[in-house]
Amino acid sequence: MSSSEHQAPSAATNTLKEEPLKLAVAISLLRSKFLQRHPPPPSLSDDALKWKRKAKERKQEILKLKDDLKEAEEASQCDIFPQTASCKCYFFDNLGKLSPNRLGDGSDRRFHDVLRRRFLRQVRLRERRRTCGSSRKRHAFGFSDEDQAEQLTASADFLVELCSSSSPVQESKFKNWSHQAVDFILAALKNLLSMGKNLESVEGVVSRLIMCLVREMSSPSRRDEARKSDTNSQLDIQHLLRKLGCQSYIGQRIILSISQRISVLAESLLFSDPFDETFPAMHECMFVMIQLIEFLVSDYLLTWSTNEDFENSVFEEWVTSLLQARKSVEVLESRNGLYVQYMDRVVGELSKLVGQSPALLKLNSGIFDALLS
Repeated sequence: MSSSEHQAPSAATNTLKEEPLKLAVAISLLRSKFLQRHPPPPSLSDDALKWKRKAKERKQEILKLKDDLKEAEEASQCDIFPQTASCKCYFFDNLGKLSPNRLGDGSDRRFHDVLRRRFLRQVRLRERRRTCGSSRKRHAFGFSDEDQAEQLTASADFLVELCSSSSPVQESKFKNWSHQAVDFILAALKNLLSMGKNLESVEGVVSRLIMCLVREMSSPSRRDEARKSDTNSQLDIQHLLRKLGCQSYIGQRIILSISQRISVLAESLLFSDPFDETFPAMHECMFVMIQLIEFLVSDYLLTWSTNEDFENSVFEEWVTSLLQARKSVEVLESRNGLYVQYMDRVVGELSKLVGQSPALLKLNSGIFDALLS
């Protein structure tokens, strides 16, 4: 057999082997083009990852909605404001400082109705605790003399309890609630005095309020430690008394009570051991009380004298008591001459303001001469 005869069958065989290969290549090319135009569906693992990611996102959305719902519920319970909201007024401005201008008649009314309703809720809550088991019915404060008397009593009791060292509260709540209590006391007192009813009961409530606040102001600063605040509780209570003193009915009685207490404290300091651990607190208390009288006299005396309900008899009584207090601190001049200097400054300011008011010049001539001496 010749060589040409052997090569013919070999070529045919190679051609037959190349046909499947070409077919496979052609199919692969067609499939590649098809996949480019129509991408394959994701695998099961890709689907699982995608749904897992969506589930996680949905869970986060649900948690966020729950948090928003919780905040909305808490806001509805506390009248939209958080419980730790700071007092949005200027009530505690000039704390422990002389006012650059004369203060107006009445405390600032920049507080929001939300804070007012919160204060009312706190008063009623404490009243219910105090009257637990009684048949006393809860009702809103009204405008009758009985409602005004109840408002005065409840607000005064609330303020006393708020300032008590045995019931400390957060600083923000103390400022908010004390502001509301002072405004309620002043409003109720003004209405009751204008009605001219239950004056003996009113005087009893006011006297008790002043006595309790002055006692807390004069006691060691235990409430500071309980509240863990840098604010001096003595200055806080001094400021509350200063704000309450814008009403002459309260302010004159505050000065009378403070001047009497200065005389008692001066006697205690005279016989106290300077190295006793309570001596520094007594020393600080003396200055806080004298400073409070200075604040009340410089802020409100001229305003008081122009009011129709100004009580000349009470004025003469506290001026006499103040002059007696100045004599009481004179015996302490050898220990601390600042007491006498501070009292002389207060009496000098008082004498100057009395000379500027025609109504005050009508007081007892003996008292007026003592002021100028």
